[in-house]
Amino acid sequence: MSRHFTKDHEWIDVSEDVGTVGITDYAQSQLGDITFVELPEVGSTVGKSDSVSVVDSVKAASDVYTPVSGEVVAVNDALADEPEKVNTDAEGEGWLFRVSLSDPGELDSLMDEAAYTTYIAGL
Repeated sequence: MSRHFTKDHEWIDVSEDVGTVGITDYAQSQLGDITFVELPEVGSTVGKSDSVSVVDSVKAASDVYTPVSGEVVAVNDALADEPEKVNTDAEGEGWLFRVSLSDPGELDSLMDEAAYTTYIAGL
């Protein structure tokens, strides 16, 4: 499994042709306490960089953009009752949705963990 990051602070773990997407720990720390997560519809088709989800916090509402194109194949239903999972485990149990990749080559434009760490250090 490989993990990639966007400049908008999303991460994607890819296994075969399905990617699990969430926001980074850095993003959740900037948002503060998460109060609600709006998830995309399973079966919806998304394009790379489309706004597909919204994370509401005590500070702001923030769009979540999909790092790749494809079809949403699952969402993290647990977040309906426990949106705080995004705060406590943003890059694990706080995942948002899974997408079946229509163009795996889009991953090439994303950052690896080392590049993302360098990127957020410069913010």
